[in-house]
Amino acid sequence: MHRLPCLLDTAPDAPFPGPERALVEPDGLLAVGGDLSPTRFLNAYRSGIFPWFSDGEPILWWSPSQRAVFRTDGVLLSGKLRRRLRNSGWTLRADTAFMQVVAGCAAPRKEQGGTWITADMQRAYAQLHQLGIAHSIEVFAGERLVGGLFGLAFGHVFCGDSMYSAESGASSLALTGLAWRLHAWGWPLIDAQVPNAHTRHLGVEIWSRATYLAALANLREHPDQPGLWRERFGEWNATDVLPSPSHPSA
Repeated sequence: MHRLPCLLDTAPDAPFPGPERALVEPDGLLAVGGDLSPTRFLNAYRSGIFPWFSDGEPILWWSPSQRAVFRTDGVLLSGKLRRRLRNSGWTLRADTAFMQVVAGCAAPRKEQGGTWITADMQRAYAQLHQLGIAHSIEVFAGERLVGGLFGLAFGHVFCGDSMYSAESGASSLALTGLAWRLHAWGWPLIDAQVPNAHTRHLGVEIWSRATYLAALANLREHPDQPGLWRERFGEWNATDVLPSPSHPSA
């Protein structure tokens, strides 16, 4: 007899079932229902759980058996891409165009028929941004947004939700810049949820659920005040966040 995912209680602050109860097939499906309130959203991420569903589906909550994780000192770019980005003239900022980044991430890719970043999800992320929990890292060519990423931050954890490029390489620069700043702050990892070909190319590591949850349990308890990152992150040129030509890995 096949086991079914848990049905969530209607109260936004109701606890999630333990991630170890997630299904094997489909891998990681844990619970169904609930809402996308900031309280439930943050409780999910602090428990190693995230929402992922399409229009017309119920809200589905996941904690896969394998987790994609970047070490903040371990993002990899090819020498060719680093050289191109160093010469791009692009700059990086944070939290100056949050909803534009979300909209860019929500636009269906050529190989996809739809998006998981539904209108309801976009409204949920907007609320989290207003609370200083969700953040965007943006790449600009002059004043034109050319790519970026967004996700949630709490304790010393950044949970990346999505990234996009309007120009080739922009999302890779956003990830590199985020990792560079987080490493300087003493934040050791970025949760990338599930691996894909692009993140594997950038050096993502595949951790077991248990390994990720153990790291999360420690890092989420570090004190860190919510708030916009515009000043904290700063504004940086691509050359600031990429290895110089004399760097051994360049």
